[in-house]
Amino acid sequence: MRGERRGRWLVIVSRIALLVALLALWELAARQKWVDSMLTSKPSQLAASFRELALQGDLWKHTWTTGLETIVGIAVSMIAGTAIAVLFWWSTYASKVLEPYIVVLNALPKVALGPIFYIWLGDRYSVYGMAVAISIIVTIMMIENGFKELAKTKLRLMESFGATKLQMLRMVMLPASVPNFIATLKVNVGLTLVGVVMGEFLSSKAGLGYLIIYGGQVFQMNLVMVSVCMLALMSAVLYGVVNGIGRLLMRKYQDGR
Repeated sequence: MRGERRGRWLVIVSRIALLVALLALWELAARQKWVDSMLTSKPSQLAASFRELALQGDLWKHTWTTGLETIVGIAVSMIAGTAIAVLFWWSTYASKVLEPYIVVLNALPKVALGPIFYIWLGDRYSVYGMAVAISIIVTIMMIENGFKELAKTKLRLMESFGATKLQMLRMVMLPASVPNFIATLKVNVGLTLVGVVMGEFLSSKAGLGYLIIYGGQVFQMNLVMVSVCMLALMSAVLYGVVNGIGRLLMRKYQDGR
């Protein structure tokens, strides 16, 4: 136990030391003119810009906008994707008819849909459209594949006793798919955030993606870098939340078994 605890602390300290070393190297490179700080900024300038934006309230407004869009996108993708995956499992006919379209949509560059969503949904809701478009296809494919694997091993006994599909779905498929749901949710954190930022690039008037585009247009790299750092922090927080939810659900699922 002591060895495992010591190993965990060593990993945490090493991560922090690596981050500090990278920031120090970045600051040194900018101060020594190895790189042009006007193009790359530097940590000391980022700290000043972060403090200024935070005191003005702009940073929190844009961060909240992006965070809300991401959470809504994740929720819609998981609910709609799971419903479609259940439909494919329930109806072999629907699966055979629609699966080729799912494959094509998965291969389609989603950024090409941006102007269409803008015309259909407007500048505000087109961001949600992009977020859902990027993550829902992966959700359908991952959950459907999980259903197929479970159907091969865990449903034969229930079928032999005459269980209905609804009973199999409620009593076996959904509870046994909890690990797959958590894995899909972790993937969707990154995908949905990418979709949100892409949507903000194209049409939004608020959000961290908008700040990045605006900062690039007026050549304020500090604004761009602060926004990128906030996106990285948001990704870490969302992933941590999903990881915590996953541990709680897995513990409940294992206790239920």
